[in-house]
Formats: sequence, structure tokens, C-alpha cells
Amino acid sequence: MKKLQLKNLDSSQSIILGFILLILTGAILLTLPVSKAGAGHASFMDALFTSVSASCVTGLVVQDTGTYWSMFGQVVILALIQTGGLGIITMALAIVIFSGRKIGLVLRNQMAESIDAPYLSGILRLTRFILFFTAAAEGAGALALMTVFIPAYGVRRGLWCSIFHSISAFCNAGFDILGTEQKFGSLTNYAAQPVVNITIMALIAAGGLGFITWHDILTSGRRAGKLRMQSKTVLLMTALLIGIPAVYFYFAEYGSENGNLRILASLFQSVTTRTAGFNTMNLTALSEPGIFIFIILMLIGGSPGSTAGGIKTTTVAVLAADAVSVFRRRRDTSLFHRRISDDAARKASAILLMYLTLCSLSAIVISRLENLPILTCLFETASAVGTVGLTLGITTGLHTVSRIILMFLMYSGRVGGLTLIYATIANAPNAGRNPMEKINIG
Repeated sequence: MKKLQLKNLDSSQSIILGFILLILTGAILLTLPVSKAGAGHASFMDALFTSVSASCVTGLVVQDTGTYWSMFGQVVILALIQTGGLGIITMALAIVIFSGRKIGLVLRNQMAESIDAPYLSGILRLTRFILFFTAAAEGAGALALMTVFIPAYGVRRGLWCSIFHSISAFCNAGFDILGTEQKFGSLTNYAAQPVVNITIMALIAAGGLGFITWHDILTSGRRAGKLRMQSKTVLLMTALLIGIPAVYFYFAEYGSENGNLRILASLFQSVTTRTAGFNTMNLTALSEPGIFIFIILMLIGGSPGSTAGGIKTTTVAVLAADAVSVFRRRRDTSLFHRRISDDAARKASAILLMYLTLCSLSAIVISRLENLPILTCLFETASAVGTVGLTLGITTGLHTVSRIILMFLMYSGRVGGLTLIYATIANAPNAGRNPMEKINIG
């Protein structure tokens, strides 16, 4: 039997195996007695679920992060979040860069594919930009949070809380270490605190826009006309997906709150549903329409090449543009006066179908197994496959099979459904095209 040659793996296979190794390493470390606060050690299932959630930057937990895990355990979780947020290939390339070793063409190609880079040339400069931008954003976020957390918790704990939540927010992970101290978990005691709200929202948005978009913005001199079509699409979709839901939350969900809290809560919930997982309001108090809107936003997620999950903003934009072209009976699908390839439209449709199928079927199974309302289960499965981490409070009470389903969804959502399929299914031989026959649609 031939030995597996890692250097011959394509980018999809490298991502798949890389995340598996990361998850298993994290799970083993979290089962050590030193990782758990107090006596004893965590069960392997609890450690595995936490490792999957952290590596896939989701935020769903079966044990409270701040009280169940020791400082060592929290450091392990934060390392998994940072590695999972930036991506396995990015972290591997960063290690090679800092070690001064020569970087081969294979690793350059894998890096370009893993972050959806439009070109191979300059990939090392782009990687350095990603590392610098991440450090700058997370550092600035931590400094801002220190002004609130250090006076509240003292220097040592306040410093750790600031660093932990800054990295968790930028990586769109949603892990927090203040949950049991908050009225409804997560950051609910800070619902009306402007610094915490604005900082966390800014970090979530920065991580969710995507490194390619940020690089395009900063290198174009902030002139909109010079931005690539993808960057324009990302910015437009991000603005719409934050603004429109925020207006709904303001009038329909949080109308009884005072002015300042009402504005912050509406904006925060609109931003965090896009794969971040923090919450400042009691989610169990949401109306059914509010829960359904959360599910839609969680499935959409962030943008390509970002720390966020979901089907991505560009996928939704391509689907919408494709529908418009059909309505107008136009031959081509276009965005910002640029034609979209037929292949991109086909992939967008496949991704949407895949996520809807995974989310729906998993919710049905969990609903039957746990005897829970289907809408509640849909919320949980959308949160998992979209790598969000928001919950209506059922995760900790789920049985083993339901937890395994959520772990699979989190993993699939982070590595990408198409990546998983491309890595496991060999390319079909080109056997020519079949005869065409008309089929009625609609």
C-alpha cells in the first residue's frame, strides 16, 4: 500500500484533513485534567464538541466556557478559534514565512484557493497583509474593551476578557467567558454599553467582510470606482443585510426598549446573526417571525475569504442577479455591469440547495429525537451549519446523536460543503454531452 503523500493533496483535501487534525488535537488537550476548572477531567464528547465548535468558529457549547474550563483550557479554545478563523492553510503558510523557509508552488496554490484569491502572484504579500490586519484589528479591539473590562474585573481578568472577546469577535466565533455572570448569557449585561457594543460589532463586521475585500479597499485608495466587482457586491450585500434586519428588530422586536438600548440591540442582533454568535438580548423572547429572520441571516453568513461561515453574501447576490436576469429575459447574469459566469450561478444554486437540505433534514431528525419544536431545531441547525453559535438554549440538553449531528454541521459549514464534496469525490471522466431535451420549469 502506498503511503499518503501530503504534498500531493489538493487544497480541498488539505483543508479537510487539516481541520480534522486541529479538532482532534484540541479535543485531546481539552480532556487533560489541567484544562478543566476544579477536580477531574472533561469527558471526551464534551471536549470534542467544544473543539469542533472552536475550530469551526461557531460558538455552540455544552459547557460554560468561563466556568467549566481552566485558564489553560480557555487558552486552548482561543488558539483553536484563531487557527480556525484564519484557516489551516493560512496558519501553515504563516509558520513557514516566519521560519524563513522557502515556500513551494503547491503551498502557494493551496493558499490562493483557500482564501479565494483572484490571482496567484503576490500571495505571500497577501498572506502578510492578512496576518498584519488580523493583529491590528484584534489588538485595537482588545484595547477598546479594556476600558470597560479592566475597571469591572480588575487588571488580570479584565485584560484576559478583552483579548479573548476581541479574538472571538474578529474570528466570528461567538465564544464568551462571561456567560454565567450575564442575565441571559453571552453579553446581555452590556446591552446598553456603547463601547462593548460598537467594538464587538466592528470586529464582527471586519472579520466577516473578508481579507480580499479589505485588501482591495486599502489598495484602491478607498475609491469605489477602482474596487473589484466582488468587493462592491460584498459591501452592498453587507450593508443591506445589516440595515434591513436592524430596522425590523427596531420596530418589531425591541419596540418596548428605550431609545439607546433599542438602537444598540437592533444593530447588534442584526450584525451578530451573520455567524458571530454573541447576543445582548434574551433570544428566547423573540417572536416566531424574529426567529425565522435569525435563521435566514445565519444561513447567509459572511463573505468569501473571511472568518465567517454561511452560504456567503456573494452567493445570495449571484442568486438574486440570476433571478432578475430570468425575470427580464436576459441571456446573461450581471452585477455592477460585469457578466457572471454560468459556472458561478450553478455553484450558487448548488450551495443554497446543500445548506437548505443539511439544515432542514438535521432539524427534522433532532426534532424527532429530542421531541422539540421544529422551529427551535431549525434555529439550532442553522446556527451550526452557518457557524454562528447562537442558541435558544437547547444545546446543553441534547443527547449524543443530536450533538454528533451538530458537530457534523459545524464542520461542514466551516470547511464548506463544496470543499467537502470536491475532496471526497473524484472528477468524473469527460464522456461528452448528453442529448438535450426540454423540461418545463415553473
